Amino acid sequence: MKKSLIALAVLAASGAAMAQSSVTLFGIVDTGVSYVNNATGNDSSKYGVGTSGNATSRLGLRGTEDLGGGLKAGFWLEGEIFGDTGNAKGFDFKRESTVRLSGNFGEVRLGRETTPTFRAGLKYDLFGATGIGQFMGYKDWAGTGLADGNTIRKDNMLSYSSPNFSGFTANISYAFDEKANQATLGGNGGRYVGGNVGYDNGPLSVTAAYGTLSYGNVGDRDEMSIGASYNFGVAKVVGLAQQVKYKPEVGSSAKFNNYMLGVSAPVGGVGEVKAQYAYYDQKGNDTKAQQLSLGYVHNLSKRTALYGTVAYMKNNKNSNLGLQAKGVNDGSLSALGKNQTGVQVGIRHAF
Repeated sequence: MKKSLIALAVLAASGAAMAQSSVTLFGIVDTGVSYVNNATGNDSSKYGVGTSGNATSRLGLRGTEDLGGGLKAGFWLEGEIFGDTGNAKGFDFKRESTVRLSGNFGEVRLGRETTPTFRAGLKYDLFGATGIGQFMGYKDWAGTGLADGNTIRKDNMLSYSSPNFSGFTANISYAFDEKANQATLGGNGGRYVGGNVGYDNGPLSVTAAYGTLSYGNVGDRDEMSIGASYNFGVAKVVGLAQQVKYKPEVGSSAKFNNYMLGVSAPVGGVGEVKAQYAYYDQKGNDTKAQQLSLGYVHNLSKRTALYGTVAYMKNNKNSNLGLQAKGVNDGSLSALGKNQTGVQVGIRHAF
């Protein structure tokens, strides 16, 4: 009898613990057809089935456990899916792999995730940092080849996010320079320190960010930005100004000033039309480029949408920026001074 009572107590305690925990499977599958002209040095075009034209395709698991007293533990594992090839190179959790602890003090996260400088800009890119329409200020402008040299994500990061104080929030992150990086880069190679502060209240949003990435004995990359948006109801206006500055140990520094302005508007309660202009003042390369992107998203339901995007990249004689059509024109640059036009149409489904 006593053993039965103990077993029942254990089962009851286990049930209570399970009731306070949750794990969610989530994801997005976004696949479409893309076309980009002047995609190679001989002026030929690229076209075919690609992925992530409107939103980055992904598969993830996230979970939380209520520890009581307002304290929660959780995790987030997320990897990219390639609907055009079925992840021929395998699946990983490089989009995010964190464990976290949150409470009245805010939230602490450990692992690989997006940097606070990239998250600040992502809030104002109408094309969500994907597809041919995306703002391209977040890239490895100096071509250093360092892993995560675009500072979009970093490994080995410790992050803190503050609570929301009447619309005001702050984030700060530190990515450790581990021995593997020190061996190849020297010094503090691979170390990242960055943060952002923002105000989001009603229709107004403003965010400022700063971060620095060390290339060890080679030098540093400093990045700063300020972005804002205002939703008028009939339309939403966004803007962003960003500077990326490379400071080598030997030689002069190189600046890349990037600007973006956009507007989006709802259409008939089921769609959204958006237009975005970006100007890339590549002082470090003594050249410039301009990008105009137009897009429309038609929601078939809360989870499924059809989309179409047209973009034009105008390169000056020493610029070779290329429109990003994942799976068709992956990271490819145009020939120097060549302009590009791209078109994407596809379907996005979230679950």
